[in-house]
Parts: sequence; C-alpha cells; structure tokens
Amino acid sequence: MIAYQHFVLANGLEVYVHEDKSTPLAVLNILYKVGSRDEDEEKTGFAHLFEHLMFGGSKHIASYDEPLQRVGGDNNAFTSTDITNYYITLPAENIETAFWLESDRMLSLSFDPGVLEVQRKVVIEEFKQRYLNQPYGDVWLKLRPLAYQEHPYKWATIGKDISHIEEATLQDVEAFFYQYYVPNNAIMVVAGNIDFDQVVALAEKWFGPIPGGKRDSRTLPVEPPQQEKRVMHVEADVPLDALYKVYHMPGRTSEDYEAADLLSDILGRGNSSRLFRKLVKEKAYFSELHAYVTGSADPGLLVISGMLHEGITLEQADQEIEAILEEIKQELIESEELEKVKNQAETTLVFGEVELLSRAMNLANAAMLGDPETVNQGSARIQRVTAADIQRMARTILREENSSTLHYAAKR
Repeated sequence: MIAYQHFVLANGLEVYVHEDKSTPLAVLNILYKVGSRDEDEEKTGFAHLFEHLMFGGSKHIASYDEPLQRVGGDNNAFTSTDITNYYITLPAENIETAFWLESDRMLSLSFDPGVLEVQRKVVIEEFKQRYLNQPYGDVWLKLRPLAYQEHPYKWATIGKDISHIEEATLQDVEAFFYQYYVPNNAIMVVAGNIDFDQVVALAEKWFGPIPGGKRDSRTLPVEPPQQEKRVMHVEADVPLDALYKVYHMPGRTSEDYEAADLLSDILGRGNSSRLFRKLVKEKAYFSELHAYVTGSADPGLLVISGMLHEGITLEQADQEIEAILEEIKQELIESEELEKVKNQAETTLVFGEVELLSRAMNLANAAMLGDPETVNQGSARIQRVTAADIQRMARTILREENSSTLHYAAKR
C-alpha cells in the first residue's frame, strides 16, 4: 500500500507526496508526459535525445552532477514510448538540493550549441552500437513498423532513423523543449523522510514561479485492427536463428490488461511456462523462449521471442508455437496454473514496493495513466482474473490475422 497526498500548483504541476519515516532517504521523481509516441514522424528520437540534454546544464547550474554528488545524491533518467522520467535519490535532509536542480532545468535548460553537439554524438553512437552494430539489435527497428501501421509506436524510442538526430537543429530542440518540458505536462513525486507541508513550501518556492506552457491536446492516430498476418524474413550476421512474434493487445488502462499480462506469463514466464517446458525442455526446438507484454499506455503488444537450436527451421519452430497457442485457446487452464502465475505477479508487485524509488515511480506512472489510486489496486485486479478471462483473451489476441512475425535468420 502506497499512501500519498496530492496538490497542484497554479502553473499546473501535479505533486504527489509519499511519506516514509523509516528511511533516511528522499526521492524526487519528475515524470514528463512525453515519449517517442509524441514525436513528429519526420523528427523522431527527440524524447530520448532530451534524456541526455537535460543533464547538459541549465541557466544557473553549469554542471548538474557536481552539486548533487556533494550532498550524497544520485540521479538518472529513462525514456519510453510514453514518458520521460528523471529521478534523484539523496539524504532527506538535502532534499532542497533536488528541488533546486530540477526546477532550474525545467525553467531554463541550457541550449548551448556545444552541449547539443556533444549529446547528439552520444546518441548517434548509442544508436550505432546498440541498434545497428549489435547482433539482433535492430529487431525492434523492424518489428515496430511491421506491427504498427498508423500509431506512433511504429518507431522505436531511439528513433525511426539515425538521420533525424543527425539533422536536428537547435531550433528543433528548443521547440520540443518548450512544448513538453513544462510544469503542466509533468508529474512530480516526492517520497521518503519528508513532510507534506515541507514539500508544499519547497514546491511553491522552486517550481511555483515557472510559467505553465501552452499545452495543445494531441490526438494520436488509432491503430486499426489488424486483418491479416504479417511475416518478415531477414538474414544477418548473427550466431543463431531467432523468432519474434507479436500480437496486438489492450493498453494499460484497459480492464483486460491484467488478463493479457497473465496470459503472457502462462505462455513464457519462467522455466515452468508452457512454451519453455514444451519447446525448450521437452522438444529442444529453442535454446531460450520467452513471452511478455510491452506494457504501454496505448494498446501494446504481447511478444513471443526465442533463439532456435541448430537444425531447427524457423518454419518448424513457428508451427510448434502456433500449436501451443491453439491449445490455450481451446482449453481452460487449470486453477493451479492460474494460481501460480497470479502468485508470480503478486510477488512482482510486492518487490515493486520495497524500494523507495520504485514506489515513487509507480505512483507517478499511475497518475500519468489517469488515476493515481490504481497504484494500490494491482493485487485486486490480478485476483479478479478468471480462467475464462484468460481463454477469452487468448482467443481475442492470439489470432493468426492479429500476428506479426519476424524470422531472423543467421547467414549460412
């Protein structure tokens, strides 16, 4: 259970406070409601670029890390399709340092051309190393546009094409910043050994003077139902053949999300899952095989991925997976199997509340999705799922015409 209080500044900044007097630490987490889905299709990778640029200095603070290190703090950030999240962990007695740092870069990020060039090179190098020059690194650069035709999930967080970052101008960067990195497009969670009144005072002091931005509501394209299966064959210099299958599924706020998530666990979470047990242990078609969900805010993907053993063709492996998917569509799962995956999911929830930072992030994410109270409803939503729900989701999601498959073959 994550207890919290909430207030909103005049400029639109949403603030949540989670007090925990058992720790000497505090966390300041700022979630900006901007991810790769918010980018212009001809200028992608900007949200991820800003993950780097936000550490390049601001109007009054040339070096972000140095003052934080002096007070025993640590920080980092990540970008997804839906959000960009920045966080600081430090001794609670030094929490005002976090307010100072985060407010200054929200107020006025440094748009030094030299900083842009440095971070541009970093991102381009990351694009090359992680996505272009690493075995299987380009899988999602191929899978996303195969699965999505309209929705901006069709490009990866790193960007659609490396040229978009190479050609980004300072004017492009400034426009993106003032559109999205504004108080009324952010959610701040302060957690740890702090007091609500203390947070109100610090928020007013450091963030209250920052003007709210002009936030035009954006309607994202809706992905139309997929009507036919899609298959892509590629060859690359990789050690083993690999198979990737994705199916469209409900987004995080859907009542059916938990059933779809548990379905993926039944299929491919751990060594006792159906795909692993039958196709890794028993038949040895795969050396590894997993199933999981992307967990995105808008309708996402249920993913099945695995590495094949030598001598097994991609077509054989694909057929074996399809046979197992057909079983789960035709037969209700046993109560013991459902209970097992529910227990696994519950354990994940419990561990997600152990770390102070995780609690802060979970609360911010729930608020971003529209209802902060859902941060405390995960267990109940999991327990409501029935065997019939699993079968219904399997029949809805695991249809051939709803699938996109990538056969990733090793060059012979």
